[in-house]
Amino acid sequence: MTADVATRGTTGAPAARRVPTWARALLWVVLVALAYLLPSLLGGSDRIYTTVVLVAIFAIMSYGVDVVLSYLGEVSLGHTLFWAAGAYTTAILAVRSGWTPIPALLASIVVTVLLALLLGLATLRTREFVFSLVTYAAAIIGLTVVQNTQALGGSDGVVGVPLLELPAFGGTYVARTNAELWPIALVCLVLVVLLVARFRRSRLGTTALMAQMNGELSTAMGVDVRRTRMLVFVLSAPITALAGWLYAYQRSYVSPDLLSPTFLLFMLTAVILPGRRLLLGPLVGALLLTSQQQLASLGGDADKIVLGGVLAVVLLASPTGLVGIWHGLVRRVRGSRR
Repeated sequence: MTADVATRGTTGAPAARRVPTWARALLWVVLVALAYLLPSLLGGSDRIYTTVVLVAIFAIMSYGVDVVLSYLGEVSLGHTLFWAAGAYTTAILAVRSGWTPIPALLASIVVTVLLALLLGLATLRTREFVFSLVTYAAAIIGLTVVQNTQALGGSDGVVGVPLLELPAFGGTYVARTNAELWPIALVCLVLVVLLVARFRRSRLGTTALMAQMNGELSTAMGVDVRRTRMLVFVLSAPITALAGWLYAYQRSYVSPDLLSPTFLLFMLTAVILPGRRLLLGPLVGALLLTSQQQLASLGGDADKIVLGGVLAVVLLASPTGLVGIWHGLVRRVRGSRR
């Protein structure tokens, strides 16, 4: 077979040319620049900046769940534990020990990795329904411990988290408002997207996906499925913890409500709504859900009903999310033209 024939598809058309790396990098730079300017283009009000900061935080939070759901095929109901651990570790160290943000973040990552290792070992032999129940039980235990431990603030939580201060050229950058917090939240979001993109192309990501599709075949090919599951699960924890770190500084306090089912529903809906294994899926999901809650809120309880209702409707209409619905519409249109 000649090289020319080998590069053609089944229809005989030439294969699409690969976009140069520099062009893709330039596109990403433009998109990030537009994202940075978006709040000011929308009016620059505090409400707008609050919304975009929360979109970034909740998207980061959801990326941790996405890694497990999309590449292990498991529904983790315990990621609120990592989200709360990141926030509580940050708040306690900042308020009671005077730690600065970067050391507090590193400590949060260490704590959540240890929690993920313990929970991962406990769920190593479990799958699907049992895995979900065990992780959910871990989150419930975490909620009970936090509510009844005075060292963690009990039901009142930990208040008085100081302003987020980071070293910068010529001094210190202090995020006193959501507008000043936005660049930091955006940088964290971009770093997480780059990390997930790297994971998707890595050997670990490929192996995890292969193990999900056919575990027995993967084992026969020499893949250590349990080790792969553990590594992916542990990787997901500090991603969600980073969101907890940011949220503690954005809200200035932490409380047991971080472990409430509301945040769990948000994570799952943000991942499932657009569709799994989409690089920007959790970001799109977080954008849609947060915009509704911040800019078109129906009230606390009503928003929770909307959140749960959206998840139920999407799962019933198309388990593959909005992308699946779109593909179905495209197929129908093409079929009607024939």
